[in-house]
Amino acid sequence: MKRRLARELVVQCLYQMEMNEATSEEALEMLLEDAAEENDTERTITDEAELKEYVLGLVNGIWGSKKAVDDLLENYLKGWQMSRLSKVDRQILRLAAYEMLYRDDVPAKVAVNEAIELAKHFGTEDSGKFVNGVLGNMIRELDQLKS
Repeated sequence: MKRRLARELVVQCLYQMEMNEATSEEALEMLLEDAAEENDTERTITDEAELKEYVLGLVNGIWGSKKAVDDLLENYLKGWQMSRLSKVDRQILRLAAYEMLYRDDVPAKVAVNEAIELAKHFGTEDSGKFVNGVLGNMIRELDQLKS
């Protein structure tokens, strides 16, 4: 299973859940169906069950910790509020913060680098820099935050 693909799906699921009030399972199924319909190369996901389990684990963990994660992120949004961020940037920051704080299988630097790449891919021209700035400040205090 490729974690980059999983993270892309996590961000898209969170977006769907926020926009359409879909459940995590509904959001993921919609995304996988759309991907299958748009797949011109007939490439199949050989580890779909593992991918679904991983994505849903992250999505449900993030959604269940959303208030705590958002409150924490607010401390690092110099002059911004979570509600004012683009919906895409908000989901990417939630994913990275959750991985940094609650997942031991993802090094913090990897979570930050992946978030920057996701922001460049899904966000605006400035999203990568913005996400890097927020998470860069957060990673400096990560040991304190975890204790």
